[in-house]
Amino acid sequence: MIQSKITTNLWFDDQAEEAAQFYTSIFPDSQMGEISRYGEVGFEYHHKPAGSVMMVEFSIMGQSFSALNGGPIFKFNEAISFIVHCDSGEEVDYYWKKLSEGGDPEAQQCGWLKDKYGLSWQIVPSEMATLMSDPDIEKTNRVMSAMFEMKKLDINILRKAFDGSI
Repeated sequence: MIQSKITTNLWFDDQAEEAAQFYTSIFPDSQMGEISRYGEVGFEYHHKPAGSVMMVEFSIMGQSFSALNGGPIFKFNEAISFIVHCDSGEEVDYYWKKLSEGGDPEAQQCGWLKDKYGLSWQIVPSEMATLMSDPDIEKTNRVMSAMFEMKKLDINILRKAFDGSI
């Protein structure tokens, strides 16, 4: 199933298959792939029972991922996040609701959220790049100020801030 030369690998304690199923249920054009399992060899290193899930391959909208049940050694942090570019406010609402379910509400700021596995996502209107790259610094400052007051980004308010109508 591996479709690309570079695959993003996600390290989980023991939720790799569950997380892959969660992500593929949210995004269109997504699918589960091969699942490999731990054997008896190496137990002294991985401490996983023989037959338990080791790696899960999956794809989201054509992007290849693998998920490893590697144990509790490493945790996700905000240094890595996935950006979901949304073409409408409805799409922002959809991804925000689905991905934030069971996540940490305290980690929600400026379009960022953490899902129930601790992975960070940025749910961003596609138009945001245009609003933030305008040569008029006053416009971009107004957008930035409005954004800092939000958890989930509201493109209508951001447009009004850009235009100076709020």
